[in-house]
Amino acid sequence: MQAVEYGSDQCGMVCGYLFGRGPQALPIAADDAAQWLRQRAAHEEEFLWLHFNLANTASEKWLREHARLADEFHDCLHEGSRSTRIEQADDTLVAVVNDVLRDFSFEPSDISSLYLSVERQLVISARRSPLQSVERLRQAVRRGEPIASTVVLLTHLLRDQADVLTRIVRDATTKVDQTEDSLLAGQLKNKRYDLGALRRVLVRLQRLLAPEPSAMFRLLQRPPGWVSPQDRQELREASEEFAVTLNDIASLQERIKLLQEEIAALVNEANNRSLYVLTIVTVLALPINIIAGLLGMNVGGIPLAQDGGGFWIIAGIVAAFTAVAGWIVVRKQRELA
Repeated sequence: MQAVEYGSDQCGMVCGYLFGRGPQALPIAADDAAQWLRQRAAHEEEFLWLHFNLANTASEKWLREHARLADEFHDCLHEGSRSTRIEQADDTLVAVVNDVLRDFSFEPSDISSLYLSVERQLVISARRSPLQSVERLRQAVRRGEPIASTVVLLTHLLRDQADVLTRIVRDATTKVDQTEDSLLAGQLKNKRYDLGALRRVLVRLQRLLAPEPSAMFRLLQRPPGWVSPQDRQELREASEEFAVTLNDIASLQERIKLLQEEIAALVNEANNRSLYVLTIVTVLALPINIIAGLLGMNVGGIPLAQDGGGFWIIAGIVAAFTAVAGWIVVRKQRELA
């Protein structure tokens, strides 16, 4: 059996592994996988994991010809809804799991879906973009981690997904801590915009991933007959870990919201202070503007026009009015204080 290089072969398969034939999973090519699928009734103790790239149009054709999957799985590939869900179709588990891209950069577009079909002897996973959780699972299989059943493989994927989300929450928390430190230091800059972008990503993650624990709960109530009690317990624990991570996301969103409100309050306070200063300047400049406007009219009878000390008299009058206006502003400020 030949190992499949990363990317996808002419059939659209990214990687394939055969479990149960030895202590470690064996890489398997598409042709060997097709042959195994035709004879899988003779390999009761073995199971197969095949991972496909849906961007390759040959993937669906190969799956329809060789895998004979439930119609619900093929329907999922073309549905517009991307909400996480896990449902049972006869003896097959069909799941839509949302994950982040390998080069995740806190952009809403960096979230994509992974489609799963899980049977007793076969796991099919398919995606359109490289995703972090399934890549972590692939690396774990390559390292030789023991995986005893298809449900254990699914559980490993869900825990990898929870680990990825935990790292995202940790990185997001670091960004929020830095913003909070900048806020306390009085260096806002564009922090409000950064917080808004980060919050939008977390909201999108929570919206897409929140249904997963409830979907797992419904599945565990009536699982397929081939799911052992131990596998059910593993799924339940993985679901609980995932729910904890979702709660962390919700808490972080609330913290970001409070920081945004604090920044908005500081911005409003700065704007009010600027408007107050502008108002004071306008009031103090009002006497000189009025007098300058009156004396600037080219009409007869302007007082002190022929007086040698007229400028200083007018300057004194302006200073007096300005002093009175300043005294009134200071008095009002003290009354408000």
